[in-house]
Amino acid sequence: MSSTTTTATKLTLRIHAQLAAAHAAFVRANVRRAHALIKPPLRELSIAMVNDARMSELHERFMNIPGPTDVLSFELDHDDRGRVTAGEVVVCVPEARRQANKRGIPFRIELLLYALHGMLHLCGFDDRTDRGFRIMHRREDDILIALGFGPVFAAAPAPARVRRPTKRRNGYGGNRR
Repeated sequence: MSSTTTTATKLTLRIHAQLAAAHAAFVRANVRRAHALIKPPLRELSIAMVNDARMSELHERFMNIPGPTDVLSFELDHDDRGRVTAGEVVVCVPEARRQANKRGIPFRIELLLYALHGMLHLCGFDDRTDRGFRIMHRREDDILIALGFGPVFAAAPAPARVRRPTKRRNGYGGNRR
């Protein structure tokens, strides 16, 4: 298990990676860079990289949806204006591997995409509507381009949207496909 704490431009970042530990430094460095680009009120972030079984358990518990998902985000603390200042992002490593293979992109980019997706949820982005979905993916591509990796979604055809339940218990679900 890898657990590291770094402080950058007012962000305390912890990554817990039993899986994909070899990619933790890459994710950490680029999440820090993305945070510096978007300058959110988010000051503490924990990213957990988990397997399908753990993600399925969390998905069922917090979203009442069986099976794994790609990303879950949890708001942990807010400022006096209601903005998230601390949160946790849970990334499903096997799902990232499956989707990276499907998209034909490097696995580490898909892991980073999931971490960014979760961080954007904590910053107020919501992809549960078609409009929000487009806005969020455009922002993810903008960040990936600014980081020097190029877009993931701009060149891809728009996926068919699956309507998600709106009932949520302290978590944002993923399943962006």
